[in-house]
Amino acid sequence: MEDIEDVLGPAGFSDGGAPPGLRLPLSTVAVKPKRRSSRLAQTQPQPDARIPGTQTIYVKTFGCSHNQSDSEYMSGQLSAFGYAITEEPEGADLWLINTCTVKNPSQSAMTTLISKCKSANKPLVVAGCVPQGSRDLKELEGISIIGVQQIDRVVEVVEETLKGHEVRLLSRKTLPSLDLPKVRKNKFIEILPINVGCLGACTYCKTKHARGHLGSYTIDSLVNRVKIVVSEGVREIWLSSEDTGAYGRDIGTNLPNLLNAIVAELPADRSTMLRIGMTNPPFILEHLNEIASVLCHPCVYTFLHVPVQSGSDAVLKAMNREYTVSEFRMVVDTLCELVPGMQIATDIICGFPGETEEDFAQTVSLVKEYQLPQVHISQFYPRPGTPAARMKKVPSIEVKKRSRELTSVFEAFSPYEGLKGRVERIWMTEIATDGVHLVGHTKGYIQVLVIAPDSMLGTSADAKITSVGRWSVFGEVIEGSVAVNEASHKQNCAEVRQENGQNHVEEATCCTNTCDSCACSGAESAAQQCSPPSVAPTNCGDAARQETPQPRLVRRNVEGTVKTSEVDTATPIAKDQQPNVVTRRALNIDRILWGGLAVSFATTVAVLVLLTYKISYTPSY
Repeated sequence: MEDIEDVLGPAGFSDGGAPPGLRLPLSTVAVKPKRRSSRLAQTQPQPDARIPGTQTIYVKTFGCSHNQSDSEYMSGQLSAFGYAITEEPEGADLWLINTCTVKNPSQSAMTTLISKCKSANKPLVVAGCVPQGSRDLKELEGISIIGVQQIDRVVEVVEETLKGHEVRLLSRKTLPSLDLPKVRKNKFIEILPINVGCLGACTYCKTKHARGHLGSYTIDSLVNRVKIVVSEGVREIWLSSEDTGAYGRDIGTNLPNLLNAIVAELPADRSTMLRIGMTNPPFILEHLNEIASVLCHPCVYTFLHVPVQSGSDAVLKAMNREYTVSEFRMVVDTLCELVPGMQIATDIICGFPGETEEDFAQTVSLVKEYQLPQVHISQFYPRPGTPAARMKKVPSIEVKKRSRELTSVFEAFSPYEGLKGRVERIWMTEIATDGVHLVGHTKGYIQVLVIAPDSMLGTSADAKITSVGRWSVFGEVIEGSVAVNEASHKQNCAEVRQENGQNHVEEATCCTNTCDSCACSGAESAAQQCSPPSVAPTNCGDAARQETPQPRLVRRNVEGTVKTSEVDTATPIAKDQQPNVVTRRALNIDRILWGGLAVSFATTVAVLVLLTYKISYTPSY
């Protein structure tokens, strides 16, 4: 099907579109009614012609944080127009699927969801990288689609789709505004796209087909967005991009200039932290010292995602990655030397076409040498239309074997051992899936699970690391160390409590992904230290704080009872100084126990009264 142009612009514009910044009315959207066979027309009900803006929309997102940000913007616009956003597909009037084209599994999941939607006879809109990069897919026939640079027109597409029309908006235009209405999945986390597309031409990557060439937002527009979200109570800002390091090369600036402008606007009390997104080695090499300086800023997480993809220069050349293994080593070595407690994550693709046993052995050697505790291991997936899809493939059995071998090497590391017993500052923004723990992150973005009340969401506090496992770190919040910006904390905390159960995060696993690489999976996990596991990181700006003796720990076990313990002090604690922490589970258990006691007491009294009555009125013979 040919693309339907989204606007019929004035005659004065040669491209038939509208001047930049002009929103044309709905009547200018060109739509095409869906073709239906006579048999289908007799059996399928006609679309409900209810008032626009009153329906419920199910939004499902696949892929990276950039995709998540796009979904939040689309949800914000739909919500502002009156539509209700839901995570329950059964009761929705329309499904909106934001897709990812990185790997076969993510696209297969999209296909499965489309089939379910059609079986449920629901109107459907497909957005994201799949329709933008593969518009002629058979699975997309007869479905409304919207491109990655047309997300500001999502309301119009949804309206027309609900009327039974098929709409296709895929033409590229100016970047969507950063000031569009937005519904964040987590009220404390702002995902801020700094650019779209990239300057690379990796032979295996399908994302370039969808996101296109590099297009950067101006520094002023990004800084203004940062000011807005900080005033709204956001506690973490994630800079998102297909390649953060390439930022600004199309508009005459660079990443260090942007980072310095952003950190200048972050609160001095460290209530809002900045996380820098994925960057490929070529575009960060010339700015290593400047990037290291920014990473040492007290309000910036000392974490960076730098994909290597292979430990073999021959494979990297076949991938057209535009760097060598030695250049990757230079990035890692320099950052770990200049940034205390630096945390680095990387990606590996196993079984790329032409990869020999020697090539793979070099990859294994590189992983063993650096022992980067966060390594996203992926099997090679040929993506249609990419050069790598035409290369001679490694047998799938061998690809799986190499993936398992590298995973075994990775799982043998003990990345957290050096953290046990340490006191770290953590920033808490999420509720864990178990409903008991809060999820905090150290300055190195290591995930720490603590038991604490919901009121601590959106705050930072010192925590003593009490236990470590292969995938998890547990800690206890030290009482009296909580820092919070009161201006907007109460409102945001209440909003997050209402969303408990929807915004959970998963505990870190070896297959999860924190950032935005086009060769990674899409779940979130904790960053981990790049230094040897036996050496715990020392965070920039935290040395003086860590040397200060801490008074007490606030503990809460699964049953919700509270305990305190001494930390580096022999002074006993008075009873009136004991912390009063009430948990979600404690409240529920207390209510159940008291209710049970009340019922038992009432039953006992009733039995006694009944027995007394029978004894008193029993006739004597």
